[in-house]
Amino acid sequence: MRFMVIRKADEESEAGVLPSAELLEAMGRYNEELVKAGVLLSGEGLMSSDRGALVTFSGGTVTVTDGPFAEAKELVAGYSILDVGSLDEALEWVRKWPVEDGHGNAEIEILQVHEAEDFGHVSEENRKYVGDVRELADEK
Repeated sequence: MRFMVIRKADEESEAGVLPSAELLEAMGRYNEELVKAGVLLSGEGLMSSDRGALVTFSGGTVTVTDGPFAEAKELVAGYSILDVGSLDEALEWVRKWPVEDGHGNAEIEILQVHEAEDFGHVSEENRKYVGDVRELADEK
């Protein structure tokens, strides 16, 4: 099972404050542990919303709103994709999340990722476009 682990943005990440050297080193050790266990598929930190855009589709109209966005608590500062056996195992890993930055504050959300077999009503030919699309990238 794959789970997306989402590190929510906060005022500091939205202000473009980079993590301390201490926290970056701790995150490096944490990610290394995930890699050695064979559960980390990918993960990245994200820049603040002033470097992004929000695209809204409504009634046939596409609206693009440039960042920054007002509600930092609803934004994402980074993510990881873990391949583990259960939500409980994902929780075990997230409980080890480094907070050595002196603040000890982070909000993490864990969501299970759909797999291709979840879309049984989709034709076999089109199933490659749902679930894990990494294979599509490999075809290019």
